[in-house]
Amino acid sequence: MHEYMKNLRTYIGHDPLLLVAAGAIIHKDRKILLQKRGDNGTWAIHGGCLELGETVEETVRRELNEEIGITPINLKFYKIFSGEGMHCTYPNGDEVYYINVIFLCDEYEGELKQDDDEVVELKWFDVDNLPDNINTPVDKAILKGIDKVI
Repeated sequence: MHEYMKNLRTYIGHDPLLLVAAGAIIHKDRKILLQKRGDNGTWAIHGGCLELGETVEETVRRELNEEIGITPINLKFYKIFSGEGMHCTYPNGDEVYYINVIFLCDEYEGELKQDDDEVVELKWFDVDNLPDNINTPVDKAILKGIDKVI
């Protein structure tokens, strides 16, 4: 958890917090690269919360590099997700409403390598056969209908 969020949590406890996040759906040949999260064992897209002063593009680049060792060559804006579908309650009771800025990426530099602290496994899934064990309603909402886009 970012220091910024830790500080906010000291004031508001587990109450709902509005956070801006940015992520990318990495795709190639109608396959999507997902990561199995180390914290809850579910499959997720790649991304995270903005740090103070950071653009959404900078966030995506930083998160992709930290989590899976790559640098996107092209990021194509996909959608902004917000509202009730972006509500998440974490196992510790923290509540978050995300505003998620999502990009598509079909070209990157570097070799895929997972950050063993955050990522247990990286795997390509056919867009028509995504796993059932998708992380939170947030990622499920973001991936809904992606088979018609890529």
